[in-house]
Amino acid sequence: MSIYNDNDFTPPSAMPDHLIRYATFRQFQVFEAIYRQGSFTRAAQELFLTQPTVSMQIKKLSEAIGLPLFEHVGRTVEPTEAGKELYAACRSMFETLSNLEMKISDMKGLKRGRLHMGVVTTAKYLTPELLGEFSKIYPGIDPSLMVTNRESIIRRIRANEDDLYIMGQAPEGEFEVESFTFAPNPLVVMAPRNHPLVGKKNIKLEEIAREPLIIREAGSGVRDSMFKAFEKVGVQPTIRMELGDNEAIKHAIAGGLGLSVLSLHTLSLEGSDGPVTVLDVEGFPILRNWYIVYPKGKELSLVAQTFRDFVISSEPKIRKRMQKMWPQLENILKEDQKTTLNKKKSSKKKTKK
Repeated sequence: MSIYNDNDFTPPSAMPDHLIRYATFRQFQVFEAIYRQGSFTRAAQELFLTQPTVSMQIKKLSEAIGLPLFEHVGRTVEPTEAGKELYAACRSMFETLSNLEMKISDMKGLKRGRLHMGVVTTAKYLTPELLGEFSKIYPGIDPSLMVTNRESIIRRIRANEDDLYIMGQAPEGEFEVESFTFAPNPLVVMAPRNHPLVGKKNIKLEEIAREPLIIREAGSGVRDSMFKAFEKVGVQPTIRMELGDNEAIKHAIAGGLGLSVLSLHTLSLEGSDGPVTVLDVEGFPILRNWYIVYPKGKELSLVAQTFRDFVISSEPKIRKRMQKMWPQLENILKEDQKTTLNKKKSSKKKTKK
């Protein structure tokens, strides 16, 4: 029998006595990696362990839990109900420990910890630079970056697999998120430098629709915005091919295979004076923003909070860099700001009436 009095901070009944005795943090780490990767082999590679070691750790953890955690479906592994419950507990536990590490580091005057980022494909032209600048300020931070399409990012947000996400359009109506805009993300029509339309002003979108177009894959936010622009003027674009990579699309444009609508950020290295340039098309650029996103109610680690604030504060620098890359953008953004301000003033007047 255990006896304790009211002055005890935590009664033993509140402690996970069985798991403390029979499970280890390493086993939880191995389990979390398998769940996230969907594979014993990929988890072993990520953790630099042999596959037999991974299998043995999961066997011991399953015995400690008293239920199987995974089941084999063909060549893949699927979590059981017990596995899903354990994964949620692991994520919460790891986030708590990550925060503890950060707080202790802060007490020592340091900034250390991990930062897991999930970003849409186009954000790969922006995010590494932000992470690089952030790492110079906080060299103790260990960042990792998952680059994938919008649909996959939404799945990762649902599963709370990363600390933060960067997207060209925050999820709407699907589930609740916290989102902050931090930089312009204009979509432009791109063409090879020797194209007959280069240098022309106010090109009609109907004329662009007659040109062969190269588009992103289904599920891409850029693709959706492009089709909405054509629908708005009631024309059907001429699709020549579909590619799932921005660099492949730029090479296809340079090779004369067609035009495309892409984020201006895709020209961040070569600028608009390279083999691919920007056309002056009516209705373009489509002015969008970059968003830094995470699930509503999520308690961010101190590292994630610090990076979020750093990204938001970087807006003037990113804007200036983009205007230098494409000088016409400065006037376009100014006009957009004026329009936004006028709309706000008009809305306030209506409210007063």
